[in-house]
Formats: sequence, structure tokens, C-alpha cells
Amino acid sequence: MIFYNPSGAPEMACDECGCRWFDRIRNACYECGAEVPAEKTAEFERALETFRQRAGGQQTQDRSSRT
Repeated sequence: MIFYNPSGAPEMACDECGCRWFDRIRNACYECGAEVPAEKTAEFERALETFRQRAGGQQTQDRSSRT
């Protein structure tokens, strides 16, 4: 599952137990061992890219408003 932290950045949690810690070598949850499906990883990557684009735009706006 994907949730968003207070700064708006996406974070991924295990669909089975809610743990936010993953073994990236085994591509599995540390807590329960559930495998992270490729489609969930892709969904998270898309959310992260969207966040990066939005954050980049906000930084540009912040800098321009200071001058």
C-alpha cells in the first residue's frame, strides 16, 4: 500500500501487515516475508516520480518568489 507522509512524499507499506521495512534484495517485507509484487513496486515508482515533479516545481516557485 502507498501512503503519504506529512511532507507529501509517498511511502510504501506491506499490503499484508503494514510494515514499512523491506528487504530490497529479496523484494519482501522484513516483518512477515510477503513478496512485493512488481506492479506494486511500479505503482510506488510512479507516485515517487509524481512527487519529485511537484516538489521540483515548488522549489522553483519558492526561489523565484524570493528575488
